[in-house]
Amino acid sequence: MKLLRYGSKGSERPALLDTAGKIRDLSGVISDLSGAALSPESLAKLGALDPEALPIVPEPHRIGPCVGAIGKFICIGLNYSDHAAESGMAVPTEPVVFMKATSAIIGPNDDVMIPKGAYKTDWEVELGVVIGREAKYVDVADALSHVAGYCVVNDLSERAFQLEGTGQWVKGKSADTFGPIGPWLVTADEIPNPQNLNLWLEVDGHRYQDGTTSTMVFGVAHLVSYLSRFMSLQPGDIISTGTPPGVWLGQKPPVYLRAGNKIKLGVLGLGEQTQTVIPFVP
Repeated sequence: MKLLRYGSKGSERPALLDTAGKIRDLSGVISDLSGAALSPESLAKLGALDPEALPIVPEPHRIGPCVGAIGKFICIGLNYSDHAAESGMAVPTEPVVFMKATSAIIGPNDDVMIPKGAYKTDWEVELGVVIGREAKYVDVADALSHVAGYCVVNDLSERAFQLEGTGQWVKGKSADTFGPIGPWLVTADEIPNPQNLNLWLEVDGHRYQDGTTSTMVFGVAHLVSYLSRFMSLQPGDIISTGTPPGVWLGQKPPVYLRAGNKIKLGVLGLGEQTQTVIPFVP
């Protein structure tokens, strides 16, 4: 299934995308795509529904973040060896983990705002992993059974905030609008191998990133297992799994995002995002 949320910010309703590309309202079945609604049992019930019996959502509509009430937004750094090289950093021997504030989360096509005082704002297309069943100390072999599905993430970054001064990554990753997710939460049964997905990103029509999850240093199953050693993973938590090369940090000369830029990105089978960059608005 391709699940989504639509409506104005803060008032999104759950829905699914039918085989004809029509959005069908699920609010009569579940209250939101969050928490227990992402469990294997809940997803099985949603999968058994007849989409044609659900109300069609009329146009126009805003597509919101594909998961609601996200508890943790966990990110993995330097998880593609060629991205580590372009960043001038060593390939890690174990996953580099940092958090992104959930207040950064926006819909896949909402505007991205340059933060006040920012001048090195960057893009990062990533595969997002949505947890559907609590994970504590899980083995790699069992890890994917805790995954509800996958989505597209743009892990936007302000490199000056991230790498200069005190050098704390969370500061450069957590500005408002720096976490577009969606458009769809694609359930795990549609993605039997998350290590075989192409992902790409363009700015103003120029393709900067064009990679594949097959070159991840640490795959999805390893990441779920690894993280579950240090914190319980709860339904609705998102893991953003790292980015392939092609960020501005690796361009010569560097390319920074500026107001007016158009960002387009996608992951095979998970849909596309399109964002317009806007200046800081107090």
